[in-house]
This record gives sequence, C-alpha cells and structure tokens, in this order.
Amino acid sequence: MKVALVTGGSRGLGKSMAVHLAQKNYNLIVTYKQSEAQALETVKEIEGFGQQAVALQFDASAPATLDQFVSDVRAAMQLNWQTDQLDLLVNNAGIGAYSPIADTTETTFDEMVNIHIKTPFFLTQKLLSSVKDGGNIVNISSGLTRFTLPNFGAYAIMKGAVEVMTRYLAVELGHRQITVNTIAPGAIETDFGGGLVRDNQEVNDLTASRTALGRAGLPDDIGAALAVLVSDDCKWLNGQRVELSGGTLL
Repeated sequence: MKVALVTGGSRGLGKSMAVHLAQKNYNLIVTYKQSEAQALETVKEIEGFGQQAVALQFDASAPATLDQFVSDVRAAMQLNWQTDQLDLLVNNAGIGAYSPIADTTETTFDEMVNIHIKTPFFLTQKLLSSVKDGGNIVNISSGLTRFTLPNFGAYAIMKGAVEVMTRYLAVELGHRQITVNTIAPGAIETDFGGGLVRDNQEVNDLTASRTALGRAGLPDDIGAALAVLVSDDCKWLNGQRVELSGGTLL
C-alpha cells in the first residue's frame, strides 16, 4: 500500500498527477482551496482505479493554517489506511502572476511568496517525520526558470527558489534514502492563469510554434511523467530539475 499527498490535486496538473498515481496503485490525499464538489469528482475518478482517495481543504496562501492541515493529513492517513507514513509528497498548489516586475505590487509578491515558497518549505518541514524512508518528494517548478517570457518575472522568481530548495532537501534527506526532485512544466492546457494556454488560440498557437514537438502541453503529459519519475525505476534520480515542456525555446 502506498499513500501520496498532492496539494492542489483536485484539478488541472494536480488532478492529472493524482489520477496517474492512482493507476500506479497509490492511495491519494488531494487538496482543494474552494471547490469541494470538483475535488470529490477527482476522488471519484481515483476510486474508479480501485484506490482510496480523500479530499482536504487547504489554502496555500495561508501558511498560518499549516499546523491544522498537517493534523488533518495525519488523521486522514490513520482513519483510511491505518498508517502514519507518506510514500510521496507533491508540492503542486500554486497560482500565476502576470505583470512586469515594474508593476508587481507588494501584495501580489507576498502572496506569491506564501504560496510558492513559504508553504511548500514549511509543509515539507512539518511532514518530514511522516515521509517514509525511501520515499519521494516532488516540487513543481516551471519552464520559466530556464527561458524568459514577458510578464512572468515574479512567478519565475518564486519557482527558482523552489528549485534551490529541492537540491538542499535532496542533500539533507539523502541519509534516509528519500529522493527530492523538481518537475518544471512548460505551457500546459489547463485553467491555470485563467485558461490562457487552453482557451486563447493565439497563445496556444504561439506556444506550439516555440515548442520542438509542435504543440502546447496537456495535463496528462505531466501526470504520466510524474508517475514514472517516482517509480522504483527512477530511484537514482535525485536533486534534479526535470523539464517537461516538449522542447520549448531550445
């Protein structure tokens, strides 16, 4: 029996990750910020693969709630699987910010720090005793830490910090045989950023023209890859940034 926690796992990339993990025999804890109904649909889909799933409310922009959330996670693990051990933690919850650095407000910057840096840092810290020796931690970054596009500076800065955190965690947790890696998606057709890549044909076509494989990414491009990268076949992968962008701006 394996148990994974995927923050932001009720929709978009997180949902794809959770569903693909279920197909690899993981039981899931997925989180949602607002739509419990959407989260329960994801739970139902996971259960269709013969696995158990739990949806927990979680606001990544509010680090002060982390202690209660961690208690909820541990209670859910005990209630559903009679375990206090996580096999996999995926720090996925996030939002975009679209503005040039010159126009980015302090309020927006602080919110991005909370969601993309402070919450993953302290959630991981608080769950370290619950992550199984030999388990996996995956942090979600972005292709935008390698290539630059207009108006994504603040967002990319946050994801750069995530990548540095990943490498330090990999070193600190190596003695427990816990691998820590970063996945960096390119532009994906989801509701992220208001569905910019999925719903705006001009943006979608521009993305395709910049990508070696000639299209924008799909959620399953990321979810399927994550399930492979946390498998026993990839246990020697550690402390790495794996970009999943179809070859964007090479």
